[in-house]
Amino acid sequence: MEVFSIASKDRDLFINEQIRAKEVMVIGPNGEQLGVKPIKDALTLANYAGFDLVLINQNANPQVCKIMDYNKFKYENKKKQKENLKKQREANLDMKEYRLSVTIDVHDFNTRVNNSRKYLEKGHKVKVSIRFKGREMAHTDLGKNVLLRFADALGEVSIVEQQPTLDGRVMVMMLAPKKEK
Repeated sequence: MEVFSIASKDRDLFINEQIRAKEVMVIGPNGEQLGVKPIKDALTLANYAGFDLVLINQNANPQVCKIMDYNKFKYENKKKQKENLKKQREANLDMKEYRLSVTIDVHDFNTRVNNSRKYLEKGHKVKVSIRFKGREMAHTDLGKNVLLRFADALGEVSIVEQQPTLDGRVMVMMLAPKKEK
């Protein structure tokens, strides 16, 4: 015998006549416990209050039901999920890395600046790095100048989150989008 339910597909809760228990622990609309009641009495109480009987915990013995406005409950849950998703998206902003060199040409430099500008305007962070090769290690100040020039070129759309720092043979700088007020 195959038993399926409309409620479990959408991960919704069982409501009113979908509840198959004989007795349930009833919680009122204001959170007060009304005690263990037969399902017919619980449904009558919910109808009398003008709300739905919603199965909250089906693993408990007896199962726990609450009298509430189910549509309002679903609406508020959907609203909370959207808000949480929005916060999560803000926390997980992407980061793009651009690699430059000490001897970068003007056109290549401007291309990377323009690409970074587009990325920063979308609200993402940019990591700019220079890898020093061979004798370039003796002239890390030239690499730092390139990074600072890059930051100046993007000054109106970004702020320097991390100043250029040398880690081994790589100098790294972080740029973040400016917060609009």
